[in-house]
Amino acid sequence: MTDLPAGFRSYVTNLGIKDETDDFVVIACDAAVPTAAVFTQSRFAGPSVTLSRRHIANGMAQAVVVISKNANVATGQPGIDDAGTVTHIVAERVGCDPTDVVLTSTGVIGRRYPIDRVTAGLGSIPQPLPGTDADGPARAMMTTDTVPKLATASIPSTSGEARIIGMAKGVGMIEPDMATHISMLFTDAAINSADLDAIFRRVVDRTFNCVSIDTDTSTSDSSIVMASGAAGAVDLAAFETALFDVAVDLTKQIARDGEGANSLIEVVVDGAVDTAQAKRVAKAVVNSPLVKTAVHGGDPNWGRVAMAIGKCSEQPEDRRINQDAVVIRFGSDEVYPRQLDDAALAELSSYMSGDHVVIHVSLGIGAGSATVWGCDLSDTYVRFNADYTT
Repeated sequence: MTDLPAGFRSYVTNLGIKDETDDFVVIACDAAVPTAAVFTQSRFAGPSVTLSRRHIANGMAQAVVVISKNANVATGQPGIDDAGTVTHIVAERVGCDPTDVVLTSTGVIGRRYPIDRVTAGLGSIPQPLPGTDADGPARAMMTTDTVPKLATASIPSTSGEARIIGMAKGVGMIEPDMATHISMLFTDAAINSADLDAIFRRVVDRTFNCVSIDTDTSTSDSSIVMASGAAGAVDLAAFETALFDVAVDLTKQIARDGEGANSLIEVVVDGAVDTAQAKRVAKAVVNSPLVKTAVHGGDPNWGRVAMAIGKCSEQPEDRRINQDAVVIRFGSDEVYPRQLDDAALAELSSYMSGDHVVIHVSLGIGAGSATVWGCDLSDTYVRFNADYTT
């Protein structure tokens, strides 16, 4: 069992939204603590996002909630009212102000909560919350995920050791416009709201914002970090490194678990004008259906990577990309401009069929670099999403 950091307690249950599996999570502290969050920029953002943006504005929260298997998006005023009802009941049971509750919701778009069943279930939340484990919440927040996603790290603190626990869900509708998925990170480090927010945004930009499954941005994306302070103060640089380690671990788990995926694709771009260009080119490669299907088929077709690089032309600096300066590698093997014969390419096929494929692109025009993660594209993805709501 993986325990939550000191100061946090949890409760999971089934509210009757779907089947018999747990579909509700609440994790809370005894008082409001420093909290940071980032949310989707979708113009169809759901009530859980718009409400939580307001609640988190002061940098403090006491409880975070996940309702799984129903997004409650595009449900009009009734859906907004339902979200408010959930936060008020949770606040009453936890013992806090409703504005100290952060609400997340994930699942099918366009359906209201079965609010009568939800309110009846919320009214049974135990006081105090009975759980201290992270495993139950990680399972309960799953929708189409095949496995729960957890990651941990620890760093020295003034009282000995501070811990960070992260959990996430997400395997489809993933292309960040902040952090495409739902993730919750908890630490017992003592860190103020301003520092926590600045660190978290830097970490998100290098991790959750660097994962893509299918180029689609969800309406419900939410990523939250809470700091109870129970373990005392920490070195901020060490904390940021540990938080990054947890977030990048979760990022890779999301990519590996992409709907129908067999391979984690890691695209490294260096030699770019700046980090923004490196990420833009890397995303063009990892999002290309032709690159994805080549990996799925174990085909070392570097021409598809060259194509993806070449279509980057929207920004002025992208016009500095010169095919004569570009180097493309699969793993450590250069495939362009070095020309491999058919026998050498055939040997690369086994690498391209592996569960972790690295595509390395050097642009040769600067010092910028970035790494992004995605997955292959299979017929299972198409079939699964064709049948999703039925």
